[in-house]
Amino acid sequence: MMKIYLLLLIGLLTACSKPPETLTRLPDDAVILAFGDSLTYGTGASSGHDYPSILAALATREVINEGVPGEISEDGLKRLPELLDEYQPKLLILIHGGNDMLRKIPGQQTAENLRKMIAEAKNRGIAVLMLGVPEPNLFLLDSADFYQTVAETDHVPADLNTLPDILGNKDLRSDIAHPNDAGYQLMAENIFNLLKQAGAL
Repeated sequence: MMKIYLLLLIGLLTACSKPPETLTRLPDDAVILAFGDSLTYGTGASSGHDYPSILAALATREVINEGVPGEISEDGLKRLPELLDEYQPKLLILIHGGNDMLRKIPGQQTAENLRKMIAEAKNRGIAVLMLGVPEPNLFLLDSADFYQTVAETDHVPADLNTLPDILGNKDLRSDIAHPNDAGYQLMAENIFNLLKQAGAL
């Protein structure tokens, strides 16, 4: 009886597990567009220590920083298409929605804006990687739930742990909402490792 139970349990766990989303390998001359708000811009970092600058050195690819501090996802959605057409990146790294939560914009609305941004990229043949942002609270333990929903629905690789881990560690942040130099370094390294795991590098 115990053997049957174990077999059923293993089968259930196997059915629930999903292979990680994969990405097409980026050519050596590929452009990566880092898009978002202050977390992309590098608020809290010293010059040259924003995550796109560090990632460019790690990945040996051009990484364009298009972060706008304070931007909400609705405005990001309006801004993104022109940038995709201008830079024609092979990969979009999307980190958005933190300011929506600060302004109490419903998560469903933010999720819809994120999905539309992803669609803008995919319709142009551009791969997408997304990072989740934690809800503003005293503990900053997890990314907001809608990030996982968007990642699963739209089949994009997503890192839902890096920013909660960084912002939950006072040694890695410059303030409650932004990393410091060490935090942005870790952020870039984790993105780099995820790109390698997904097959992009």
